[in-house]
Amino acid sequence: MRRKASLVLLACAVFCAALSPLMRWYAFPRLARIPANQYQDMVLEAKDATLLDYGTMQAKKVPKVTIVQTLKGNVEAAKKIEKTAGRPVVVWDSLSYVQGPDGKMVSRIPERYIFDAHSQAPVHATGEMVDGDPVTRTGIEFKWPFLTQKRDYEYFDAQTRTTSPIHYKGTQTFRGLKVYYFEQTIPWTKVPMPKTMPVQGITPESVAKTGTTRWYSTVRKFWVEPVTGAPVYGEELHKEELRGGTLLGGRASVTAFAGDVKMREDYIEHTVALVKHNRTLVLMLTSYVPWGSLILGLLLLALALYLEARSRRPEDPAPTERTEPEPVSA
Repeated sequence: MRRKASLVLLACAVFCAALSPLMRWYAFPRLARIPANQYQDMVLEAKDATLLDYGTMQAKKVPKVTIVQTLKGNVEAAKKIEKTAGRPVVVWDSLSYVQGPDGKMVSRIPERYIFDAHSQAPVHATGEMVDGDPVTRTGIEFKWPFLTQKRDYEYFDAQTRTTSPIHYKGTQTFRGLKVYYFEQTIPWTKVPMPKTMPVQGITPESVAKTGTTRWYSTVRKFWVEPVTGAPVYGEELHKEELRGGTLLGGRASVTAFAGDVKMREDYIEHTVALVKHNRTLVLMLTSYVPWGSLILGLLLLALALYLEARSRRPEDPAPTERTEPEPVSA
């Protein structure tokens, strides 16, 4: 009986030992993926910002500028691209909508971002664009890979349509989560005018005829939860200028927008709660189940060996009955 039990325990130990690397190296890359139909929105605000009044072409202080950013998964487009890419992909149709304190549109920039569902590496396909301009991304955007490392990453900047390093600056604690802090500085760079201008009748082409150009600079900051690779907080020191041309009436430059853009508090709370939940799911695949299975397998192996040793030990001889001598009759 002990021998049968030891064999059963040994089989269970082998199963648990095999399950450990299987979960980490096989299941994790296939199960930890960004859903193709994911939808999320984010509201950011720049308080006490500077904004250009296109009616007077003068920069003025405003109490608040609001940026609404939406990411919508395009399932149909992802399925088409997967056929040629040979791997699961996600297609995000993004929109960055900026509005002034009066609720009027300041800028509206659509974007299509195509990437690997697990690694977040860019996937190049027809339709990849920023504000209608075809682009070929290198580096990440919006999200870091699962199991983010303490190193610099290449990060795509949608305004300049270029990629440059975003630097790892250290580990911090944010709302009870261990996070990696990353920072990227984009120096003053000439960038295209938005296709949709805030004043009706004005187009990028008409502005170009005046000789006026648009310039942009930012310091981009992200606090990233490393297990999920999801930013839990973001901030930008954003600056835009119009320079030269007849549109400025002889001035060298005028500020189009300047402000410290931060996530709104209610979206911070929602994001932190969501990341904490997803972090547990990722840890189940990368840590809890693999290590738990390995430890359980070792315990079962030890128990199986113990029972096997007990079954092989010779049993003690049965005690002999002591017989009383029969009396001898004379």
